[in-house]
Amino acid sequence: METTAKQSIHVAGVIDLAEAQLLVDCGISHIGFPLVLDHHKEDLTIADAAAVVAKLNERATFFLITYLNDAQAIIDLCRELAVEIIQLHGQISPDQIQRLRETAPNLKIIKSLIVRGNNTNALIDEVQRFSPSVDSFITDTFDPKTGASGATGRVHDWEISRTLAKVSRKPVILAGGLTATNVREAIHAVRPAGVDVHTGVEGPDGRQQRDLVMRFAEAAHAGFRNIESL
Repeated sequence: METTAKQSIHVAGVIDLAEAQLLVDCGISHIGFPLVLDHHKEDLTIADAAAVVAKLNERATFFLITYLNDAQAIIDLCRELAVEIIQLHGQISPDQIQRLRETAPNLKIIKSLIVRGNNTNALIDEVQRFSPSVDSFITDTFDPKTGASGATGRVHDWEISRTLAKVSRKPVILAGGLTATNVREAIHAVRPAGVDVHTGVEGPDGRQQRDLVMRFAEAAHAGFRNIESL
């Protein structure tokens, strides 16, 4: 299984089976469940997430998003959900990620790179330290008001993500405040391997809306076509 297909679109924050079905119907290939979080309330239970995977796993690739930082706890949760991709947003050590790699070699690991103002040098160092043990990275935005490192709806400086995409030997996915309005420009600026959206396709009720998902997907595909032609 690919960690992220080239030019893939990831949508995170599924609330229930109906919402997952909506995303699949819109052609979304990668769907994430944020579970065991530090600064956000889970949208659904682990059991409900596992039921969604069991129902739709032949039509999409599901993955876990978590702040867990213990390798065995991460492995146990992935097995409970029956997913083989993990997106790590917590403060996890290289040793724990290496243990993940050795204990669960089939598990694909996406490591977050959290932009906190102009911390480019620190993130480059993080890329160098974690590259041997992860399959890809995802850049996202820190919210100083809440302390959250993802699902903040905040855009960061895309030049930082562009720099990381250039220096990284592993694919870099772009997240952070993406919407149908800005994703095409973001792809042009960063040249990422994929894009990830959460709040940018949600309506006022917190549920993902079909028209927003479709507009986002169309704009993202247009952005990827544009950079291919350059």
